[in-house]
Amino acid sequence: MKGDNISNLTETVPVPGLPLDTKSVPAPPKQQAVEMPSKLSRQWNTKNLGFRLGGDAASAACAASMIAPFISIIDRSIMENASGRSTLAQSLKTSVRTFFTRPHTTLFSRPVALIFVLYGGTYLTANTLDTASSTVYVKLFGPGGPPRPVPLPTYALFTLRDCLTIFASFNVPPLFGPIVSERLSVEMRRGVSGETIAQFAAPAAVQLFSTPIHLLGLDIYNRPASAGGASWAHRWALIRKNWLISCAARICRIVPAFGLGGTVNMKVRRNLMERLS
Repeated sequence: MKGDNISNLTETVPVPGLPLDTKSVPAPPKQQAVEMPSKLSRQWNTKNLGFRLGGDAASAACAASMIAPFISIIDRSIMENASGRSTLAQSLKTSVRTFFTRPHTTLFSRPVALIFVLYGGTYLTANTLDTASSTVYVKLFGPGGPPRPVPLPTYALFTLRDCLTIFASFNVPPLFGPIVSERLSVEMRRGVSGETIAQFAAPAAVQLFSTPIHLLGLDIYNRPASAGGASWAHRWALIRKNWLISCAARICRIVPAFGLGGTVNMKVRRNLMERLS
């Protein structure tokens, strides 16, 4: 009896074990689960790639064409006011009148083309291009006489100015956005996020610090040390005189560039990408 029972147990135990082992280890489905995402991602990244790149270029061009004339007018007024060639108000008035009476002379001018290239390109190259455009502006709208080479200190100051703006535009909003959101009421968060507020506020606020750097670079070009120049006390007096009005003008320049331009670029690109997907 015992031998029969033992033989029955040894015969019955492996029988249910074989099918259980084969069902509990579905190797082929696991391999398919690992391979499918990579195939889908490769298909998503390469589908309509040419049209997607065209959509990126079209959205950037659309945003840049809207803000380039406005920013160019403000830049020119700041340069002419700092050089003494014209007051900021008079320069703005003249440029706006020209824009409405002879729009082609403004839209197809060299300064507008520079701003279009600046904001139509990627934000990765904004620092270098902005420095280059500033040196061209300072030559075009500086004091009278033939244009002079831009001195190295002016280049350095313009670069520092742009680094502050780029830092405030891309690094500060992600850090302060969540902090601002925590202090907003539920009703306010429905209409605007803390990240959006920080994206507009940070680039504008940093102009309080970058504007005197900008004005110092302009003054070093306008009154070079090689030509007698000016004392640091005189330079500081000129910076302090034009600080607030130039800061307000630069804030008006930054808000459309990183607000209106960024919003138009984002929405146009999103619509084009949704149609192509």
